[in-house]
Amino acid sequence: MAFSSSSAAKELLAAYVAGRVPAVRLVPAIAVEYYRSPDAKQRAALRPVMDVIERAAPGVARLARTETGAGFDIQLAERPFPETFETSLKEAAAGALEQWGTPAPAGSAAGSGFWGRLFDRVRRLFSAST
Repeated sequence: MAFSSSSAAKELLAAYVAGRVPAVRLVPAIAVEYYRSPDAKQRAALRPVMDVIERAAPGVARLARTETGAGFDIQLAERPFPETFETSLKEAAAGALEQWGTPAPAGSAAGSGFWGRLFDRVRRLFSAST
């Protein structure tokens, strides 16, 4: 099960870095993967992504008492992800992919500095208007 969970997280991160998935969809899915995964390697790879998520939207997940009384359940807080942190999130996602040995998708502007971020924003502007 950890393998399929890990591959789902990788696919989601790759889609986000390539610009096919918005941060609004990435953040809750990665938070669930991080907090529910028993795989230490997956949690270590996702830790930088979670650091950005927690810095941008503190308390994205909370622990709640289960009805059975044994243990806790993870519940996601409904919070929008601030656009000002998207560059940091994209860089952390690309770093997590590299840590897993998966290169960032071709054509992604992650980690390409000022011009890459500018290109990425212009591309999002035009893709949002179509």
